Amino acid sequence: MVPVLSVRELRKHYPKVKAVDGVSFDLEQGRCLGLLGPNGAGKSTTIEMLEGLVPPSSGEIRYRGRPLDADYRERVGMQFQHTALQDFLTVRENLEFFRALYRRGADIELLIEACNLQDYLDRDHRRLSGGQRQRMLLAIALINEPDLVFLDEPTTGLDPQARRNFWELVRTVKARGTTVVLTTHYMDEAYELSDDIAIMDHGRIIARGSPQSLLAEHFNDSVLELPATEVEGRELSSLPLIHKEDRVEIVSADVNGVVRQLLDAGLSLAQLKIRPRTLEDLFIQLTGKELRA
Repeated sequence: MVPVLSVRELRKHYPKVKAVDGVSFDLEQGRCLGLLGPNGAGKSTTIEMLEGLVPPSSGEIRYRGRPLDADYRERVGMQFQHTALQDFLTVRENLEFFRALYRRGADIELLIEACNLQDYLDRDHRRLSGGQRQRMLLAIALINEPDLVFLDEPTTGLDPQARRNFWELVRTVKARGTTVVLTTHYMDEAYELSDDIAIMDHGRIIARGSPQSLLAEHFNDSVLELPATEVEGRELSSLPLIHKEDRVEIVSADVNGVVRQLLDAGLSLAQLKIRPRTLEDLFIQLTGKELRA
């Protein structure tokens, strides 16, 4: 089957910066690609080229085997991180306005129901809550029944309930066979929604695979965590302690052995936490801890 998106040696160079420096991947229909990376890694520039908004310096992007053309704009949907909408329009008026921009489109009433917008249709979009606004913007991104939809930091600033509600909407979109490209700084969001993860740094993809396969490839250990007050004054020199503000972490592949040593040292394990490695651990290991501008 021909991939929905096929990207080969994609580059975008500016006079002093190589923003994207040789990105290649295929994306199959109905899957979600989570594009991750620190600030300045090249994610936004890559997405802008995939959306057809910025021309590449070199390389190739093909949609279902064809170069990007005017028809491509009809087949993709985009939810930007920041979207400026016309003042004074209601939710329904916004949906009708964007529907009129395309030759074909979704049934607005079905889209309203799918995105749970029934109670806000006559409300000025400026009076929506964060979660309500993001659901409306997702509906706008789906207004042309796209084969491929780009979601750029779609849940930034939302509370946990609104984020999880949005996740369910994205799962519904995927279940219909729509292909999704997601950028996010929330590692739990990437893990929950992405079939494949691509981690970028310095303009290149440095790791690619399913969340589970990437974690299995890079880690064979677990993290044990205790309050720092529990280990003060204890003789634990044989354990690889990592001090982090008010807690201490121990990374080990032998959880049982570490627990035995903690008990032998007389520690209470009432507040012991044991967790598997996460995408955040992998992200930090691959891209470093330094703050990016």
